[in-house]
Amino acid sequence: MTMTAAIALAASSCAAPDKTADEGPVIGRQEVTVENGRMTPEALWAMGRIGSSSVSPDGKRIAYTVSYYSVKENKGHTVIYVMNADGSDNRLLTTTAASESDPTWIGKGSKLAFLTGGQIWEMNPDGSERRQLSDVDGGVDGFKFSPDESKVLFVSQVKYGKRTTDIYPDLDKASGKIIDDLMYKHWDEWVETVPHPFVASFDGDKVGEATDILKDEPYESPMKPFGGMEQLAWSPASDKIAYTCRKKTGLAYAVSTDSDIYLYDLATGKTENLCKQDGKDKNMGYDINPQFSPDGRFIAWQSMEHDGYESDLNRLYVLDLQNKEKFNAASAFKTNVDTYVWNPTSDGFYLTGTWHGTTQIYRLGLDDWKEAKAPVKMTEGLHDYGSVALNGDRLVATRHSMSQADELYSVPTDFEGQFAEASQLTTENKHIFDKLEMGRVEERWVKTTDGKEMLVWVVYPPQFDPKKKYPALLFCEGGPQSPLSQFWSFRWNFQIMAANDYIVVAPCRRGMPGFGPEWNEAISGDYGGQCMKDYLTAIDEVAKEPFVDKEHLGCVGASFGGFSVYWLAGHHDKRFKAFIAHDGIFNMEMQYLETEEKWFANWDMGGAYWDKSNATAQRTFANSPHRFVDKWDTPILCIHGEKDYRILANQAMAAFDAAKMRGIPAELLIFPDENHWVLKPQNGVLWQRTFFHWLDRWLKPEK
Repeated sequence: MTMTAAIALAASSCAAPDKTADEGPVIGRQEVTVENGRMTPEALWAMGRIGSSSVSPDGKRIAYTVSYYSVKENKGHTVIYVMNADGSDNRLLTTTAASESDPTWIGKGSKLAFLTGGQIWEMNPDGSERRQLSDVDGGVDGFKFSPDESKVLFVSQVKYGKRTTDIYPDLDKASGKIIDDLMYKHWDEWVETVPHPFVASFDGDKVGEATDILKDEPYESPMKPFGGMEQLAWSPASDKIAYTCRKKTGLAYAVSTDSDIYLYDLATGKTENLCKQDGKDKNMGYDINPQFSPDGRFIAWQSMEHDGYESDLNRLYVLDLQNKEKFNAASAFKTNVDTYVWNPTSDGFYLTGTWHGTTQIYRLGLDDWKEAKAPVKMTEGLHDYGSVALNGDRLVATRHSMSQADELYSVPTDFEGQFAEASQLTTENKHIFDKLEMGRVEERWVKTTDGKEMLVWVVYPPQFDPKKKYPALLFCEGGPQSPLSQFWSFRWNFQIMAANDYIVVAPCRRGMPGFGPEWNEAISGDYGGQCMKDYLTAIDEVAKEPFVDKEHLGCVGASFGGFSVYWLAGHHDKRFKAFIAHDGIFNMEMQYLETEEKWFANWDMGGAYWDKSNATAQRTFANSPHRFVDKWDTPILCIHGEKDYRILANQAMAAFDAAKMRGIPAELLIFPDENHWVLKPQNGVLWQRTFFHWLDRWLKPEK
């Protein structure tokens, strides 16, 4: 694969590489050969991945990032583009071998600040006159300039806990870690640092000395493992900072999701917990992502009610900073508020939420809660909207579907007719998608065993012929409580499955948001219950079609989907001829103690397996997949990453060993350097090749 001429042309107008540039070739937009219009792993990895975006103060320009990947070099690279607000005059700004990210307009739109080499830099909007603004020991993870640009808020890592060398300085080469409390690992790292927010002066030339807002506090803000700058906010007057923090450590941290929103006063250095009323915390679950209203009177944030329940209904709470009244602005919304932004007049919001399998944009008045008014749906279609940002009387939003990777769109907030008509701004992967033929995506509703209606997505192969018979794959979604909406994945990609002549059956089984709280909550403490019946209903219904080869059905999934595969392997009554489980739970007793986030295990499993008086927990552990290995009778591929600390890799090893000892055909694909995901390009291609080689072996016997 080679870079396109567009990158070479853009490079001629940019400044020379700076000293932060990594050695090695510049990875830019990729070209790929496509045969017969069919998706391949190489085509997936050739696609650029749109990231963050930033609208200029005058609304005329948009800066955004794209990440490119080279399979040959086995790494990625992030660059910055700028375009007019209508998508015209799209230009690449950065061409060094180092990644550049987080573009932010400063200087009233005359400059773009960005991150590279772990420091804050600035450049002109044409990419020229690049210069470094910060020199922070340990580097910068993210930043936000104050509205008046006299200060900058940034996140940097600080040391957490004692290292072995702190206890025994003479053992400076010892690799052992002495651990005396929980949360010693998280996602894919040993916890030796935590992120802290710092605030520093900015004179327009350099970032000055910084103050650690959480100085001497052993807490993290933003919160690991996925929190970013969206968890911190400046007040419009540039005098206060709101930040998200769970002020707990060790065991208390491991069993709780109770984070709060704190208000830090720059003048006094004092901090106030905004989630407390009358000295008591009224919001016991996650409180995250604060945003001040443009007029400074209100502050909003996303809030969950129950401690320990990370998939609780995500509400939109608002605090009136004048009269201290606090309310749920989206109380009539029966699904999660996924993202949100204030409108310019401070009397409402634009937000995204998932309902019946798609994520759309809604508008909500600040006082609509008083009359129990639900948000008004602004968009419609077979796609999902992601992040939204204001641009005058329009929104800039990412949008994707099962048939298209993320692109940037402009959505009018004032429109005629029932729904807004979005305009596509970027065509990042048009040169690849023009070569590909997408399979048809169909929405079906089927009746479950308990008489409910369930949405099932069905994806057909390109050039589908109803007179032929096709093997089908039951896709088991992870989460477990994540939506199966119109998502695009660069690994679990439905179109590449369809391109390999498989019909994909993806049910929105019990335990998914977008169908009301009752549907979403039904899975907690009941992993082996109705959700599994929903899976079987979906594949049984689609298998009735004359074009489905019901003698060659497969079942695949990751995370909770991997658990589902292991569980169904012992309960499928010979429906399936092949299984693939990625990062799944095989032994739930092991998982209860191995996972780092104990709140998840406590809530979803119902409690500890040693609590014999806990009926929910006992039902959970009695339904652990490892207890049904004696009923396994079908070939299985087990995949796992050894840096996965959410579900340890020994789960897959144990499942593989069990299958082999039972005499069942099995393979194990282990990635020593991957976490719960597969992030390296060559590992990603290996994953796809192994995935389809296994399926073809058992579901396409004629091959």
